[in-house]
This record gives sequence, structure tokens and C-alpha cells, in this order.
Amino acid sequence: MTNQNPNSTSSVTSNSNLSLAEQLARPELLALTPYESARRIGGRGDVWINANESPFNNSDLAKLNRYPECQPESLIKAYSDYSGVAAQSIVSTRGADEGIELLIRAFCTPGKDSIACFGPTYGMYAISAQTFNVGVISLSLTDQYQLPSDFAAQTADAKIVFICNPNNPTGTIINKKDIEQAIAAMPNAIVVVDEAYIEFSSTYSVADLIDTYPNLVVLRTLSKAFALAGARCGFLMANTDIIDLIMRVIAPYPVPLPVSEVAEKALSEQGISLMQQQVGLLKEQGIRLSQALTQYGANVLPANGNFVLAEFENTQQVSQAVQQAGIVARAYKDARLKNRIRFSFSNESDTDRLIAVFSSNTLSPNTKDYQQQ
Repeated sequence: MTNQNPNSTSSVTSNSNLSLAEQLARPELLALTPYESARRIGGRGDVWINANESPFNNSDLAKLNRYPECQPESLIKAYSDYSGVAAQSIVSTRGADEGIELLIRAFCTPGKDSIACFGPTYGMYAISAQTFNVGVISLSLTDQYQLPSDFAAQTADAKIVFICNPNNPTGTIINKKDIEQAIAAMPNAIVVVDEAYIEFSSTYSVADLIDTYPNLVVLRTLSKAFALAGARCGFLMANTDIIDLIMRVIAPYPVPLPVSEVAEKALSEQGISLMQQQVGLLKEQGIRLSQALTQYGANVLPANGNFVLAEFENTQQVSQAVQQAGIVARAYKDARLKNRIRFSFSNESDTDRLIAVFSSNTLSPNTKDYQQQ
């Protein structure tokens, strides 16, 4: 679906008085006065009665009866230190998913504008757009899961272009130089690089390019490598013009106090060391699993995240065997993912259990002679 828009990226004109972010933003946001919550207004004193809070704290966690900061300074600093991105270029969100929605709300006019994404990829880009009545230009990666050569022409009418790298669910990677070329080739669109799995392939990050390209946004999360999926803590990183617009549409209190405290601990020197150790362990189990799947006869894509995508001839039989073993894996309805199952990496005992399924005499061999992609 492609929505034509008189304000589409193909018709963006240079205006010395407006930044690129302001030119691409929904026009009404430029005149919007953001809601100023009690914490954003701030103040000094010993008696706080400006936010209609309860004075009673019924929890062991200090200050839980009070609203948290919109963007906790210590959390932003911790992620700035970890990522190497300036604090003023970071917004903390409720997982990377909220970052996706904030971008669509800030830059796409419902019923007029469109986003673009390259599939097969993470489904929430399209779903988030559709729930806001924003068009979706669904494009395909190449057979080698790279950007098509004419991607810039194909995305010409998109306000926002999403690129997942490493890509979910394929686990494939696009080289950093190719990502940078894509950012440069689409100067009148917001190019969002979703780096949810970047800790498993850290050399491919483009976060260091944020100061170079005014149209670049990088999404991150603590859900994967940092093992905090239940906390829902993510980060949106971009130049300050984009950050300013995001802060106009963000909720008053997006980061709950317990989440902030847990996240800061994870981003401490000790927490980062633990994360790196666990990433190494997951990669080891991923190698074991990939080898077992290949030996079984599956076509296994290179794994650059914490999962592997495998293609089978006898997909239904494999799926049933996995389920009967009490293991829950991920299959897809997307035609491009036909006969494929995604397996997340786990600990040694879980990996042993899954490998045992493919070593069992009850599961017939996968006999199809696949061409490696």
C-alpha cells in the first residue's frame, strides 16, 4: 500500500529556517506546546504537593508513591556511557516498540503518509503504522537478505524507512557500509535502524553515525542481550532535532521507577560485563544448535542475533516433534518464510533437549537437497 502525499519525501524542499526533522514532522506538531508534567516542570522544596500524588509509600521501594522523571537523568547517562551516544541524543522508551510508534506519530500524518520496510522482517513496523492509518510500502530483501539495488526509488514516497539489522527473523546482517550508503541515499526520509540484536554483532552498529546524518534514528533495547524483556526498557537515539519532536509526543512518565533502577544496574560496569559473558554463552549454544540442525539436513541461515532460522522439507513433522517434546519455537505465516522455524538460543540444558529431538529415531531425516543462500 502506498499513499501519495503532497508532503512526501520526494517533495521535501530545503528551508533554511527549518531542520530536516521539522520539514518531515507532522505540521501541527511544530506549533504544539508539549504537556508539562509535574516532574518536567520540576521545582525545589521539602513538601511536594504539585502532582496529586499520595503521600503514603506502601512499598519497600523508595519514592514509589511519586511519579518518576520523564527521562531519568542517571539512566540516560548510563546508556550514553554504554553506547557512546551523547545524552541529549537519547530518549528512553517502553521497549523499542514504543520508539517505533513515537516515530510514526511524530512524522506520519494519518491517511496521507507512508512508512517502508524490507521483509521478511519484524512485523510491528507495519502493524504500528496500520493502527495509525499510515500506509505501508512493503518491500523485499534480496535472496541474500540484502537491500535491493533500487531501494531508494522504491522508498521515495516513505516518510520513515525501517531497516532491522541484524534482521529478525532471518538473523542475517547488512554490512555497515551498505547501511550508511542507504542512509545517505535517502536524505529526505527518516531512516530507522533497529539494532535490537546488536550486542550479538556489535561491529555492525551505526550509532556512531548519528552526528553525521540528520535523518538517522537508531533503536535499541535491553530485552535481548541484557535479559530484561519483562522490564520493557528501550532507547531511541537520534540528533537533537528529532529528539525534540519525539519529546513532544511521548507520554508524561514513560519510564517506571523500578524499570529505571533495574536498567541502571544492568548498565553498570558489572552489568555490562555479565551481559557480554552471557552473550558469549548464548553464541556457543547457537553454534551447537546450528550444527545439529545442519547435520539433520536443514538449511540454516547464519546467525547474527540470539536465534537461528532453519528451513525444513518436513516442517510439519518437525513442528509436531518439537511441540511433543514440550518446546515452543516460532513458525510464520509469511509466504517468504514457508517451511521455516526460528529457534531462540538458550542455556545448555535447553539446547541439549532441542538437539535430542533432531537426534531421535522417531524424527525422519530431512532429505531435501537445499541450495545454500
